[in-house]
Amino acid sequence: MSVQFGRWNFEGQAPAPEYIEKVNTALAPYAPDSSDIYANNGMTMLYRAFHTTKESHREAQPHVSASGAVITWDGRLDNRAELIGELRDLITANAATAQLLAANYARMRSVREFTDVEIVAAAYEKWGAECLRQLIGDWALAIWNPCERSVLLAKDPIGTKHLYYSIEKDHAAWSTILDPLVRFAGRTFAICEEYIAGWFSHLPATHVTPYVGIHAVSPSSSVLLRSGRHGVRHIVSKYWDFDSGKRIRYRTDAEYEEHFRTVFAQAVQRRLRSDRPVLAELSGGMDSSSIVCMADVIIARGEAECPRLDTISWFDSSNPHWDDPVYFAIVETKRGCIGHHIDLCSSFRTDADSQPSFGSEFYNDRFAATAVPRELPEQFKQYAAYMMSQGHRVTLSGIGGEQPTGGCTPTPTPELQDLLARAQFFTLARQLKTWATKMRKSRLPLLGRALQGFLPLALTGLPEYVRPVAPWFHPGFIRRNRTAFRAYSSKVKLFGPLPSVQEHLGMLECERRVMAYFLLQPEILREIRYPYHDRDLRQFAYAIPREQLVRVGKRRSLMLRALAAIVPNELLNRKPKSFFPEPRKKRSAEWLSLADAGRRIIGSSLGIVDPDRFLEALQKAQRNEDVYLENLKRTLLLESWLRHLASRGVLKNSPGYERTRTSLVACGSRTRTAELDTKV
Repeated sequence: MSVQFGRWNFEGQAPAPEYIEKVNTALAPYAPDSSDIYANNGMTMLYRAFHTTKESHREAQPHVSASGAVITWDGRLDNRAELIGELRDLITANAATAQLLAANYARMRSVREFTDVEIVAAAYEKWGAECLRQLIGDWALAIWNPCERSVLLAKDPIGTKHLYYSIEKDHAAWSTILDPLVRFAGRTFAICEEYIAGWFSHLPATHVTPYVGIHAVSPSSSVLLRSGRHGVRHIVSKYWDFDSGKRIRYRTDAEYEEHFRTVFAQAVQRRLRSDRPVLAELSGGMDSSSIVCMADVIIARGEAECPRLDTISWFDSSNPHWDDPVYFAIVETKRGCIGHHIDLCSSFRTDADSQPSFGSEFYNDRFAATAVPRELPEQFKQYAAYMMSQGHRVTLSGIGGEQPTGGCTPTPTPELQDLLARAQFFTLARQLKTWATKMRKSRLPLLGRALQGFLPLALTGLPEYVRPVAPWFHPGFIRRNRTAFRAYSSKVKLFGPLPSVQEHLGMLECERRVMAYFLLQPEILREIRYPYHDRDLRQFAYAIPREQLVRVGKRRSLMLRALAAIVPNELLNRKPKSFFPEPRKKRSAEWLSLADAGRRIIGSSLGIVDPDRFLEALQKAQRNEDVYLENLKRTLLLESWLRHLASRGVLKNSPGYERTRTSLVACGSRTRTAELDTKV
């Protein structure tokens, strides 16, 4: 979770020292271990370290290679041994030339002692920008090539790291954290409509930010900034992607199972590389439990670099339907170690007591670059305290496990679509009958659903996870951002990759958007690692037949077979987890105050919200009438955030707002202090 920042002044002048100091101060809470700067001929690169591996303590960044290229690298390189085997002589020569080590460097250092950034620098020396496809792991990097006067920015294929950039008339800047690019730009920004539309429908696209003129480096992509006769050229390229045409076919189930165990174990082992204890999130579900059980096997074999693995779990003592404790206790019993437990009941109660009223979500001295309230929920405060007490810096997460393992509700649709695309009609008829018998449904609806996927979205509708468009949005705003409101969905193509592969890749884009939306939190210093986002594991899952992952009426078929001797049977046979939301509560008094605040909104001046329709929706909420509350709450959150930006002077073409504090919002039987914004 190290952070990087760079600024390239095209005319060669150095940025003001106070500017760099402000940036450094803004980044310090995210990476407190060290801070180093490279500055030369208009190029300034700042690196702040957050050490999570043994080798990272020896890194000197920004790293200057033998050719003069300057690199900042935030990441974990998983295929170190393979790259070292091919680049050892070059790594050694580069280090000796740069005088980074003693004369006995080549004789004394083992494979594990090379730092990741040294390996990356050697790869760049040998292959140039083509080296990006060789780097397996979670990473983001910036490379300044003074000979070519170019900057290369890139991220790994899933996009677990962040990297933002902006290009102005006289300079370009990039940063792991969005805040410095906004706060210290010395200008105002228009709000990006595509980002807002994506935020309302599902999640924004990976390449956009809330601000026009500030972009995000997309996963599996690179951005090349090159100085030329007519200014700086800006080239975005995809350097690698999953091979949609790759096929893995075996004769027996046992071969698929062995291959899955191999790539899954490798995915977990790669993420156990840490010089401190690793903390695994254990929910009691199949994804997190499999990670913990496989990690225990790897540690028992002596194949893990971390000293130990701890677990953390959540439960709700007030919810009798929440059976997670039964299942994560089974895993704890198997490993002979009780993990740390957080009771969400007390956390929810604490958060409810401090629930912010309209306008107060962003009332503090901390700048909010996105519409995400920065106050850490109570359960994560407890999470952070536990991590600090035990010395954890790395967390393993089971997020992303459903898609590559077939964890969703078993459906024949992708399999039938594959058979239709390959014109295997006899097999189609047989499988259709088998699935219909298992599901106790008629064959025609199952076939119709498979055929429906090939039709345009206008005829079939949107996926269930896409939120409906709010009726109070301006028609022009909806029309201009129709693709984003559809969550970038598309119909199944008859030709090209198999439909099941298209489904994999479509869900992968959704997961990439999730990773882009996750923000770093300085209050909880950790590097989150996702074994199910492993590049090799994903490529394997995308290349095998669909019927290996999901069999007739049975989800996760391959995973259950492959891990039968590793994960307890109770977990393997557990039904999909259910969630039981709290009953809806009426909060008329709060909605009444919000309706008053909604008579003048910035969202209207920006062409996003129709104020009359929005006020009508607020009044319906006040009367407890039928209204889509999720979109209503998000619109109020958006308005609160826009007022925050306006009060900070970074929002273009908006009325100014100053902050006042007034105690007048009554909610239920108690009165809360609310923040109102007074128009200037």
